[in-house]
Amino acid sequence: MPRDLAILACTECKRRNYTTTRNKKTQTERVELMKFCPFERKRTLHRETK
Repeated sequence: MPRDLAILACTECKRRNYTTTRNKKTQTERVELMKFCPFERKRTLHRETK
């Protein structure tokens, strides 16, 4: 199964807020999404962590 679980962390507060899935074959680099951070109370960039 090529889908993989990706944990997203906020770039400003460094907390892990979201999980999503990604296709390992089509997305080889790390996922970056604009998501709402409840600790910062604004939309920030979230990156995939290990």
